[in-house]
Amino acid sequence: MRAVLRIANRVLLGLAGLILVVLGGSVLAVGLGVRPPSWWIHDGRHDVLLSSAERTRWRDEGWWWPTVIAVLAVLVLLALWWLSAVLRRRRLAEVLVDTGDGEGAMLRGRALEDVLAGDAEQLDGVGRAHVLLTGRRSAPEARVRLLLEPHVDPGTALHGLATESLGHARDSAALAALPAEVRLRAAKHRAERVS
Repeated sequence: MRAVLRIANRVLLGLAGLILVVLGGSVLAVGLGVRPPSWWIHDGRHDVLLSSAERTRWRDEGWWWPTVIAVLAVLVLLALWWLSAVLRRRRLAEVLVDTGDGEGAMLRGRALEDVLAGDAEQLDGVGRAHVLLTGRRSAPEARVRLLLEPHVDPGTALHGLATESLGHARDSAALAALPAEVRLRAAKHRAERVS
């Protein structure tokens, strides 16, 4: 779902930007004296975009107002969907822990993030770790960013994270699985002098 939202976000922003640039650029060009094509919406510096005749042309038609209202309603619904998708919380607030008695317990998502990040920072060669839990509370997913120290094998750090840190978090929260997206970044360091 996030990939769909990301794509929809980029496409909508790109289309809105393209339309605004084309319309604004054309109005600016005509205002500066460029002769527009014959089919363009206005044809001179002192022409208005919509004349009174153009604005009232379809007013007496029976299909005009229902069509305008339907199009505007669809645009408003799409804008509200887009806004709610952008403003929706990405961070998981709680994780459901199966206690074995059928009741379950709630674990704060931020607490599990902090413990997982602290556990990851204890691994050899990991300078800093940042963890973000996403997904559903019964099936959380982790996004982990690791800052690796110089001269550390990324495969070793990734293996340690998967087997130790994520394994401990999965076992302690009694989760069937804890999928993770891991991003590794190497710490910058000064060049070493060879003497």
